[in-house]
Amino acid sequence: MDITPALSSDRLVIRSYGGDGFNINDRYVTGSILLFPTHVESWPVTGLDDLNSDVFAPVVVERPAIEILLVGCGKNPGKLDEVLKESLRLAKIVTDVMTTGAACRTYNVLVAEDRRVAAALIALQ
Repeated sequence: MDITPALSSDRLVIRSYGGDGFNINDRYVTGSILLFPTHVESWPVTGLDDLNSDVFAPVVVERPAIEILLVGCGKNPGKLDEVLKESLRLAKIVTDVMTTGAACRTYNVLVAEDRRVAAALIALQ
């Protein structure tokens, strides 16, 4: 029995990831990315030290509003600064921080459920 969810053709999913980038709907994108259900943006982040409110600004202004932000921290799980986490919470965005691989898999599940999700993914390099 095929249990693959039917996705709208305009939804972006992660086909694979590794090394220096991500395969999004059969298009390879190098470097870290901000991924939304309908578009992908290059993200100027190479590690946890680069995380600040400026790099998350595109998520905050996205419409329709993002409810869940998955932050993929590379090979090892990380943690968001509490002030940054609170600023996202005030924008009504729930954050979940994990490895990049876990964030890729979780994003695909949530986008298949038609959730208002975004993924901020640090490339594994």
